[in-house]
Amino acid sequence: MQAITVRDRDAGAGGLALTDMPYPHAAENDVVVRVHAAGFTPGELDWPGTWSDRAGRDRTPSVPGHELSGVVAELGYGTTGLTVGQRVFGLADWTRNGSLAEYTAVEARNLAPLPADVDHTVAAALPISGLTAWQGLFDHGGLTTGQTVLVHGAAGGVGSIAVQLAHEAGARVIGTGRAADRDTALGLGADAFVDLQNDRLEDIGEVDLVLDVFGGDILERSTALVRAGGTLVTIAAPPVVQPDKGRAVFFVVEVDRARLADLVRRVRDGRLTPRIGDVRPLAEAPEAYARIGRRLPGKTIIRIAEG
Repeated sequence: MQAITVRDRDAGAGGLALTDMPYPHAAENDVVVRVHAAGFTPGELDWPGTWSDRAGRDRTPSVPGHELSGVVAELGYGTTGLTVGQRVFGLADWTRNGSLAEYTAVEARNLAPLPADVDHTVAAALPISGLTAWQGLFDHGGLTTGQTVLVHGAAGGVGSIAVQLAHEAGARVIGTGRAADRDTALGLGADAFVDLQNDRLEDIGEVDLVLDVFGGDILERSTALVRAGGTLVTIAAPPVVQPDKGRAVFFVVEVDRARLADLVRRVRDGRLTPRIGDVRPLAEAPEAYARIGRRLPGKTIIRIAEG
């Protein structure tokens, strides 16, 4: 089969290459998925799991990408709950070969059934962004109806889904980003928008929850906006400054099959729309990855198989 692989940690995106790889082995409780569409995350070439397995052993050449949508091609020993030929979507493990391949082996518990009327391209944009947004807002942030939430990067992959989920939950949503993101954020359900280049973040007043994707100066400045009893949640880095009378949480997204199923139901019902940007074939994945930092609208998806 063909896959995108990396061998040289120092080469960055320039080290991505289309390679012939062996067909994956389905271990116990695994399935092999024929991948139709895949997503990837900007920083994953810096993640330790891209280069070593759970025991710390080098595993290059490794296949990056973790979000996937496709069809079950094979069941491993003891695998239950899924069938060969079933449409599925979800997350490949952090420390195993990922989704930028024609086939990949995934733990069955990491996958959820994909309804026939949801396109693979849309499904591949949902797992990391959708789960991160939900877990940040509700599992870690405790957001409830009537509260005010500040969503940084409101037009981005995580932020755009967070805005929609928070709006539907009955929260007041303040989005942030660049000036060009204003109409997108408001269209997704934000009640107000802060242009981080031209507006004063400090002028928005206190909020119950901050969902941060940026880290750095934005994260530190946001700490002072958290009202007593409120929460700052970030996926960027452990915060070095804590809210005076609130709490700060750093987390890494976790797989949740039931939540994936809930998110895709929202997509089917028209209540949730992942933002899709570039859609490229597998051979163009290295070029697509190299362009991630150029403020492209929507999530880049690699389309691997048709049908």
